[in-house]
Parts: sequence; structure tokens; C-alpha cells
Amino acid sequence: MLKTQELQINIGPQHPSTHGVFRLIVTVDGETIVDLKPVFGYLHRNHEQLAEVSTYIQSMPFTDRLDYFNSMANNFGLALAVEKLAGIEVPQRANYLRVLMAELTRILNHAAAVAFMINDMGAWQTPLAFGMREREKILDLFEMASGARMMCNYFRFGGIVRDLPPEFMPLLNDLMKGLPTFFDETEKLLRENEILMLRSEGVGILPKELAASYSVTGPVLRASGIAYDIRKAEPYSVYDELDFDVPIGSVGDIYDRFLVRIEEMRQSYRIVQQVIERLPDTTGGHINSAMASIGRQKALKPPAGDAYGRVESPKGELGFYLVSDGSARPYRYKVRAPSFINLTPLGDMCRGHKVADVVVILGSIDIVLGEVDR
Repeated sequence: MLKTQELQINIGPQHPSTHGVFRLIVTVDGETIVDLKPVFGYLHRNHEQLAEVSTYIQSMPFTDRLDYFNSMANNFGLALAVEKLAGIEVPQRANYLRVLMAELTRILNHAAAVAFMINDMGAWQTPLAFGMREREKILDLFEMASGARMMCNYFRFGGIVRDLPPEFMPLLNDLMKGLPTFFDETEKLLRENEILMLRSEGVGILPKELAASYSVTGPVLRASGIAYDIRKAEPYSVYDELDFDVPIGSVGDIYDRFLVRIEEMRQSYRIVQQVIERLPDTTGGHINSAMASIGRQKALKPPAGDAYGRVESPKGELGFYLVSDGSARPYRYKVRAPSFINLTPLGDMCRGHKVADVVVILGSIDIVLGEVDR
């Protein structure tokens, strides 16, 4: 009988397959994973501590850099938390525009997440070109509305920074005409692809009980069969007025996570269609409350107390917990980042699989390190 010895190796912190500056301590027996421990902290930007020495509105640009792929969703979470803390109302037109930006963000995130996961399997050009092509179209819209493609800084407490320019809706309508074809082509290209199925079916399984015990959220949780979505469980903004479904998986493997993201893009498309149909016109709906002016935002002093605002970001539950002492700066500021929480069961998902599977399992979680190392 051949005698073998376990070996401990590092993947990262500079390895490109870790989707950023991230380290995995992996114990292997041959090519088989015996144990795996994620190590965080290589990209720490001090976000929460900076927020506690800044005014509330000064933290809005910091949120853009949490999940730097999805700044609009990050803005949404902080805005909800501060509005709850300070009792600020949001006009209906601004609510609809917020949801519009959030759902376009979900589409661009999932389009890229699926493409990057396939890239982790070894396929480079076609899926990634498909995903990034649609992402760029959405970023064109973000740039038109906010002035920036990625770090949008678009939300304000009580509304948004500015209304849509006249050119926005025609460009959005053009995008909407092409998205169903993109969804169908992507699914047709990949769903029954032999290599994808071999690398993903039965790999990286996260059972629903384990997912719930780790507090996993987002597509990773729903792929495990739990239909939990904050937009349904605790509706915010105008989500309670919109019709959409919550896709779930049955096995909780890589393949289910892929399918859930494809279907979630279609559901976001449904939401955007409804927003376009119901959006109050400019004359009938303002985009900001009385808190809109920069001076008032800077001088905002919520009453003493605490509040937790949470949104269903593309990666899961993004929450902001704020404690106010009545001053212009939060006494405590804490971010509940989905990428960080969703990484915690990675060891359980990888044990028993091969080293090559680790990269794909990590890709199927869809993390961004700015959110992990806040």
C-alpha cells in the first residue's frame, strides 16, 4: 500500500483565482481537499472606522467601494439605514428610480458573475465577452444618470442626487429589447454544456440546513432551496408593489447557483419593465425630500438611537447598522457584508473535492474583496 502524507499549501494571497487579495490555507491528500480555511484581511480599507469620523453623507462614496461592482446597491443600503434612523420620507419617483438602478445592478452583476465562474473553469472568450458586453451597456446608463460608471454616488438621504436626463429612457428601452436574447443565448450556450455540467453538478454542495446555520444569503442560499429574499421577506422602497418570483434550486451545488443567477436576471428584467410602466412623470413626482440640499445632508443630526437598514444586494443581504448619539457623525457604523458571510462555509463546500474544484466553487459564491475586507 502506497504511504501518503497530507500537505498544506497556500492559494493566494496574490493568486488571481482568488478574485482579489485573498488567501486559502488548503490541506490536501494528493489532489483531494482534506481541509480548507479562508484567511481575510489583505485588502482592509478601514471603511467602518472612517465612517465613524465622517458625517453621514460623507460615507456614501465609501459605500461605492464596498462591492465595487455594484455601487448602486451599496448606496441603497446606507440610504435606507439613515432614512430609518432620521425618519426621512422618500418621494415615489425617487423610490422607483432607486429600484430601477438596483435591478439593473443585479443584471450586470449576475451577467459578469456567471461569466467569471465559467472563466474559472477554463473557458475565456465567449461567455465573458457576452457578460461584459451587457454590463457595459448598463454602465453607460449609470454614467448618464450619475456621471460615473462604477463609483456612482447616486443616492441621497430622501431621494437621489439628480433626475434622469432625457436621453436615458430611449437608451434603456433599447437595452430592454436586447436583454431577453442575451438571457436565452447565455443559457443555451451553457446550460447543457458537457464540461460545465461535469465540473458543476454535485460539486460544492451546500445543504439548506448548513446554509441557514452559516447565515448565508442571496443566490447562494436560494440555490440551496431556501426562498429567502429581503425584497419579499421585508419589502422596502416599492418592492411590495411589484410582481416577481424568487428562483430557488434543489441541490445547492455549483450548477444550481448558475441556474438561479440566470433566472434572477429574468426576474430583474420583469421588475425593470414594471418600473418603466409605473414611473411617475417628472411633473407629478419629485426626486428628493426636503432633506435634498447638500447643506442639510451635511448637517444631518439624527436623534439618538439605532437603526438597521438592509437590502437584497446581488450577492445577498447587505445591511448597515447605525447608532446615533445625536451628533452629525454616527457613534457606531457596522456593515453586514454578504460576500464576507457567504465565504464562511467554503471549507465545508470544498472538502472531498479536488484542488481544481476549489477555484470553481469559490467562483460560484461570487465574492468581491472590497466587501470582505471592509
